[in-house]
Amino acid sequence: MAGKKDKKTDAKKATLPRKVYERELLRLQTELVKLQEWVRAEGARLVVVFEGRDAAGKGGTIKRVAEHLNPRVARIAALPTPTERERTQWYFQRYIGHLPAAGEIVLFDRSWYNRAGVEHVMGFCTPEEYRLFLRQCPVFERMLAEDGILLRKYWFSVSDAVQQERFRRRLEDPLRRWKLSPMDLESVTRWEAYSRAKDEMLVHTDIPEAPWYIVESDDKRRARLNMIAHLLGTVPYHDVPPPTLGLPERPPSTGYERPPRDLQTYVPDRSASL
Repeated sequence: MAGKKDKKTDAKKATLPRKVYERELLRLQTELVKLQEWVRAEGARLVVVFEGRDAAGKGGTIKRVAEHLNPRVARIAALPTPTERERTQWYFQRYIGHLPAAGEIVLFDRSWYNRAGVEHVMGFCTPEEYRLFLRQCPVFERMLAEDGILLRKYWFSVSDAVQQERFRRRLEDPLRRWKLSPMDLESVTRWEAYSRAKDEMLVHTDIPEAPWYIVESDDKRRARLNMIAHLLGTVPYHDVPPPTLGLPERPPSTGYERPPRDLQTYVPDRSASL
């Protein structure tokens, strides 16, 4: 019996084959486009919060969600460090300006939950500010839900071993080194502190109006597919027929002549030397 369980677990942990992943991802991205058109046609407002540890796969998932969507409808909100002025505002104020209007989708690459995580663990906020956040956050999110905003919250869960390996690969890859900051590396030595902060956050903010959904993300491919499929399953969207379009005939020439090429500066054909 134990042997069967072990085999099952090993199969579950096996990396999803790329062909299977890409085929299913394309199908789900097609559905995301349908979701986008429904949001636009219905005047819906959708907010998706992506949270989790550093290197948990949030950014890659957001990239796949937004890849084929219209950036005028679906935008990514990844806020920088607050300015001195913003530090004096009500904590949620800087995030409110990024909430969607009718017919829009906003993907928060980290969100107001910074206060429950990095700010709390690293001491960037006071204990009083932290406790106030835990009291106010459920109220804030209930207000969003009562006003008709569709709020979805995803926590990407990664093991310490996988996080460590992803950090190592980023350090060695010049194309991804920018993803690492001293703050990210600091999180390695504060693993348990972040774990406690996450547990406390869930206790206070996992509410019926805006529940948390945990995404197992040691396998990035599975995490992306699971998260997108779940999101699609929580929104009652339907196919919106596209407008009927036809390509018009090009009208006859009226005598326009293009200026000589030597009057303009062209980009050199670097590809010709490859």
